[in-house]
Amino acid sequence: MVSSRKPAVAGVSIFTPLEASFYRRCGKRETQGKSQQYLMADKASNGVKFMLGTKSRMTQIFDEKGTATPATIVVAGPLTVTQVKSGDGDGYAGIQVGFGARKEKNVSAPVRGHLKGLGTFRYLREFRLPAQDGESPPAGGKRGDSIDISIFAPGDVVAVSAISKGKGFQGVVKRHGFHGGPRSHGQKNKERSPGSIGGGGRAGGRVVKGMRMAGRMGGDRVTVTNLKVLQVDKETNTIVISGAIPGRTGTLVEIRG
Repeated sequence: MVSSRKPAVAGVSIFTPLEASFYRRCGKRETQGKSQQYLMADKASNGVKFMLGTKSRMTQIFDEKGTATPATIVVAGPLTVTQVKSGDGDGYAGIQVGFGARKEKNVSAPVRGHLKGLGTFRYLREFRLPAQDGESPPAGGKRGDSIDISIFAPGDVVAVSAISKGKGFQGVVKRHGFHGGPRSHGQKNKERSPGSIGGGGRAGGRVVKGMRMAGRMGGDRVTVTNLKVLQVDKETNTIVISGAIPGRTGTLVEIRG
């Protein structure tokens, strides 16, 4: 599920034409549901930017013109490189990073062996890297390196992914936007009922696959693209991103730029 955000100022683009075309292509690939994560290249360094953090709270940032922009504070990094994958041995170029901390007794023995000498991390995530011609390992650092939020700068355009808030079991009006039934002519306690879900005249008397019905809502991986980095504070490991991002307070957030 991918949602997009428009620039804060209507009618004013924050991209160059080349950047706009590039980010549209990235968003289209993710919408098509392909498993590969397409990471956007940084125009200045021709490198890949990524970061893990936890969602904190929302605030608003005022620019020099006095325009207020809604923003979300993310406590991000530092990350530790736990594994570097190359096209020679793994078939693709990627980097695995660890974030957060947890007690060693809560980490399985295989994972402890994998992280030997690095510590015990709460989260392990992998990011794809651009393929390197004849280079092994890829240009993404080496095991044990540290990555902090200084790789981002105000003005960077990023995509943020997180698990959305769980809503529990919800009906069709909230879950799918059904309008409900009429409020008159004998309708009593069924204003929000789904109505018919099938019958003898539809699909042979069965419930067709994909029928929109009540059920669990939320708890999905949601990606919001075209967000802008407003502030970066290395001392407190906080990064302020424009707009709202998915998830509850404390949820794991992936930032790709």
